Amino acid sequence: MKIKNSRGLRIPTRILVSGILLVIQLLFIVSVAYNLTAQSAAAYIITMIIAAITVIVIINRRGNPDHKITWIVFILVFPLFGITVFLLWGGGRVLPHIKKKMRICESHHMSFLEDDSAVMEKLKYYDLIHSRQADYLTRESGYPLYDRTATEFVSPGEAFLPRLLEELRAAEKYIFIEFFILAEGEMWNQIYDILKEKAKNGVEIKIIFDDFGSIKRQNKNFISELRKNNISVSIFNPINPIMNIFMNNRNHRKIVVIDGKVAITGGINIGDEYVNYEERFGYWLDSAIIIKGDAVKSFLVMFANMWEFTTGKKINIPLHDAYAPCFEEGFVVPYCDGPLNNQNPAEGIYMQILSTAQKYVYIATPYLIIDNTMKNIIHMAAKSGIDVRIIVPHIPDKWYVHPATQYNYLELLEAGVKIYEYTPGFIHSKLFVSDDKVATVGTVNMDYRSFVFHFECGAWICDNSTVLDIKDHFEETITKCKEIKIEEWKKRPIKDRIKQEILHIFAPFM
Repeated sequence: MKIKNSRGLRIPTRILVSGILLVIQLLFIVSVAYNLTAQSAAAYIITMIIAAITVIVIINRRGNPDHKITWIVFILVFPLFGITVFLLWGGGRVLPHIKKKMRICESHHMSFLEDDSAVMEKLKYYDLIHSRQADYLTRESGYPLYDRTATEFVSPGEAFLPRLLEELRAAEKYIFIEFFILAEGEMWNQIYDILKEKAKNGVEIKIIFDDFGSIKRQNKNFISELRKNNISVSIFNPINPIMNIFMNNRNHRKIVVIDGKVAITGGINIGDEYVNYEERFGYWLDSAIIIKGDAVKSFLVMFANMWEFTTGKKINIPLHDAYAPCFEEGFVVPYCDGPLNNQNPAEGIYMQILSTAQKYVYIATPYLIIDNTMKNIIHMAAKSGIDVRIIVPHIPDKWYVHPATQYNYLELLEAGVKIYEYTPGFIHSKLFVSDDKVATVGTVNMDYRSFVFHFECGAWICDNSTVLDIKDHFEETITKCKEIKIEEWKKRPIKDRIKQEILHIFAPFM
């Protein structure tokens, strides 16, 4: 990217200073411990005992076995360094006071969401199998099932942007925006022009963006200019040079809520590559979903929870809610997930779709870094005759992630899964569609970061025409893909196999 500055410091300076100071702190801790153990047999024995206890704790704690194995090997090979890093960032742990802070925020807003038993019974009457998915998702995420909701699937990014601008121009009361990446450029300029005009006319505008995702993409005076234009801004988890456990947890959500009548989510961030104004990694294919009607309220509550979490200020839900039902067929469950709860609805709903499929499951994901449990569920679906197809990028955005994705190809191919690489470039969509009945669109990648470390969101949709739109989009995308054939894949160069096997070891850290 061409942007050089970020909030008062040149980008390389801010990142380098924070990174160097973090490394110094880590090395200091390790060096002190090493010197103690090198000079004292007792200290060495204590370190080994601590390492053994740490390994026992990892084995017995709840969580992903694949993740545990990586940490156990890391600690046994590098005891001092491994223990230090694990205590700081191991297993997606978050300090209790941060969890309590989010629970308090949710207690102020979640009560405005009410389960409608009539809607649940209606879905069970029409579609008992998929009502189980809705039941699971509402219990795990806390967000209700809705009817009276219209959904519109939009892809690619250059088709999405005009629709986003159209909805922003129609705003009368407020615009709430939450993104992982908010980058300056042509896409942002078009959005910003509307936001400035709306703010002048008294429209309430609030923006949340993740500091890590956006830090390299904004000029020096970006935030101050927003605030001068009466736009409220909150930065999620600002990068700083002081070690903290929460630093590894990022806000990967993409949410736009307008007047309580419109909500938008999906894979698309605010950045020129997402709408192909700028070429990065070939052609960028992405998608989003526009929601109107009762389900918008859930996205309003999601935003309100995060706004209070980051700013300490409450949003009055009744003043921002709007009765604007859309009488269309089908059902919707908005959902979100994150490291501050003990549930895992984001990964769980993917597993539910695979487990209950009758005919097919089509998946689009930029990363396929999955644990053994997810892999087994995909295997069982494919081996039981379900047509499982997965689209991943051909041109990766991260050199070290793509080999970890490719490591899983052979096992999946042997189980009968069909894998396709999107040859024009990078596919960033996160889509599941199954049996012409159910689909998900959201921010959740099939990797450890999305399932364990990040705040994510999405929408589960059932029994409406949008499901078929997503299926049509998937089938059209496949025509631009190269299918990975098992015979050819077995003959790949030995250097590629070695790279895939080595990087797979570090998959839980990716």
